[in-house]
Amino acid sequence: MPPSALRWRFSRSSGPGGQGVNTTDSRVELLVRLDEVDSLTEQQLARIHAALSHRMIERTLVIVAAEHRSQLRNRQAARDRAVDLLRRALTIPAPQKRKARKPSRAAKQRRLEAKKRRGQTKSLRRRPDL
Repeated sequence: MPPSALRWRFSRSSGPGGQGVNTTDSRVELLVRLDEVDSLTEQQLARIHAALSHRMIERTLVIVAAEHRSQLRNRQAARDRAVDLLRRALTIPAPQKRKARKPSRAAKQRRLEAKKRRGQTKSLRRRPDL
């Protein structure tokens, strides 16, 4: 992902940090402009948009990290989260396995008729009774 596609915004975070929480901008917002990522195809962009539309504003993915006290650790957390989200959005889900169902009445009837026909064919191969 090119650095030109990333935009960083910082603000004051709530939570632990003592007196420093009121003065340092430790909350991090990472904005990933997906239009500027040249390596993504239109199909991949559509898949990302379908999977992450609740986290997107127009064509920009928004990720917020504020769980650490330092801005540097929050930046790393946001970057890791972005990579993980994009990787999960781009993986193609495995096809769902077929669930076993009870055969229908017509399917049971067809099966029994096929068995009868097969039995008749085999009985015709036997020697005739004299």
